[in-house]
Amino acid sequence: MDLHQIYFLIILVAALYFFISEKLSVDMTAMLIILSLAITGVLDAKEAFSGFASEPALIVCAVFVLSAGLAATGVTDTIGNAVAKFSGKNQLTANLVIMTTVAGLSAFTHHLMVTAMMLPIAMRISRENEIPSSRLLIPMATAASLGTTLTLIGAPAFLLANGILKRAGEPALRLFSVTPLGAVLVLGGFVLILLTLWVLPKTSGRDKADERFRINEIFTELLVPEESRWIGVSLEEFKKETAKRFEIVGMKRYNQRLSILQADLVLQHNDLLLVKTTPDELLSLDERMGLALRSVKKYGEQLEKNKPVDGKPRDVKEPLIVQGLVAPQSGLIGKTVGEIDFLHSLGVLVVGIWRKEGWIYHELSQVRLKEGDMVILWGDEETFDTINADSHFLLLFPMNLRPKKRFKAKLASAIMLTSVVLAATEVLAPHISFLLGAFVMVATKCVSLPRAYESIEVKIFVMIAGVIPLGLAMEKTGLAKLFAENLAGVIHHWPPWAILLCFFSAAALLTQILSDAATTVLIAPIAVAFAKDMHMSPTAMVVCVTVGAVASFLTPIGHHGNLLVLGPGNYRFVDFLKIGLPLTIFIAGATVYVAGLLWG
Repeated sequence: MDLHQIYFLIILVAALYFFISEKLSVDMTAMLIILSLAITGVLDAKEAFSGFASEPALIVCAVFVLSAGLAATGVTDTIGNAVAKFSGKNQLTANLVIMTTVAGLSAFTHHLMVTAMMLPIAMRISRENEIPSSRLLIPMATAASLGTTLTLIGAPAFLLANGILKRAGEPALRLFSVTPLGAVLVLGGFVLILLTLWVLPKTSGRDKADERFRINEIFTELLVPEESRWIGVSLEEFKKETAKRFEIVGMKRYNQRLSILQADLVLQHNDLLLVKTTPDELLSLDERMGLALRSVKKYGEQLEKNKPVDGKPRDVKEPLIVQGLVAPQSGLIGKTVGEIDFLHSLGVLVVGIWRKEGWIYHELSQVRLKEGDMVILWGDEETFDTINADSHFLLLFPMNLRPKKRFKAKLASAIMLTSVVLAATEVLAPHISFLLGAFVMVATKCVSLPRAYESIEVKIFVMIAGVIPLGLAMEKTGLAKLFAENLAGVIHHWPPWAILLCFFSAAALLTQILSDAATTVLIAPIAVAFAKDMHMSPTAMVVCVTVGAVASFLTPIGHHGNLLVLGPGNYRFVDFLKIGLPLTIFIAGATVYVAGLLWG
């Protein structure tokens, strides 16, 4: 054993210690790996830092941005609402719809994002249909992980495995090369999950997101602007199309109240709609969608022209929407919004009101404020700094949600679809295709540049960049071949299916304490070297290792998606094993068999 091999083993042991103990975060551990390999000379500087420019790292970044574009334009919300609509009222139908959706989304976006997005939807389905959340959430999180086996970009581990195969001189996997195997795992996994649902407890926990966004019915006024696409549309049809976005509680035309129960009522220019909506929808209202906040439409320009005391023009480039909680004994209590005249007295507009108890059916200007009312204000940062100093409001804080550019939903969907098609048909290399899609998503303003950067999970990017040179060093030092030769001396007489099962099992166990990416990078090089020595298919071996790393469900700590549903489902540790153990056994057998058929 030479010096570089000794250095590598020391670095490997240290990396495993930090990955498992979490004494250092995964990104810090990855940087430590890169620096250690470069300083010791195990790899030269170019090789040590090659992970940052690698295809897997670039594709993961691009997919994060593409996913952010879908979220920013409301595409993911539309999907979530469709799931809630078609989930039915029984446990079986709800699980089928939820699992199918998350598996499909996880094939092209990060499964953790999909699980987080669908968690409040599943909790709502549980609450509205009286289905125990424990019977929905483990199946949902498991389906999200299974969905990553449907495409090459579903999980970073597959991208890393593909890189290892290409370095070994093997044919590269294409975007849908693993789809036949993934389809078997998804379909078989669904059947097994539905058959074993009875082993899960009938409990329901709380979704922390529900607590965070309890202000879910804001009263506001919407105006039908000139050239709105809703002009000439019947109120009945309008209500059906916007039912998931807001509830109409009143309507006015030329200051006359109209009954919203009239079957023949047709929307006209300047109609005023009194509605209840969510904070998310309030922030997402855009005149390009055919509706406008009445107070902003009517007084917004006047607010921007207002001048402060020093006589200098007020610059309102980025208006803020802020929540103000009316304080006890505030001078606002008992006065109507119109009497207070927020525009001239405070320099802001009232665009909505939330009240914990009671109903609001009047125009905003006629609403008499009470202690504890949450007033939604529209204005600029400078003005809110001034208002924050007075005693009218107990709390004044920005709404912690982002507006959705729903008018760009079709464009964002088209960009995502085009990226997938270009990669699948190999018109462009996958990393170029998805990076181009991410660029276009930002260039067309489907997602803002700051939000695009925020969407990239830097820890995951740096971890991938760090584990790639670890695998490269294992190959370069000859340790992968050495481990493979020693292993061959023990199991060379085993049948091919048993050898494949052995490598799958090693990855399935190791991924319980390491990430799927780290597990793949450590075992796949050994699998390639072993396969070449034994005249087996390196591709079949590496695919078994990768599936073992990404689709092993023995414990809740093996997948971060499981940790997301642990509390909301009110699960115990053993609950994951009840479904996870039989499912992992099925996946092992199916993977070995199908991989042998496809690449054996």
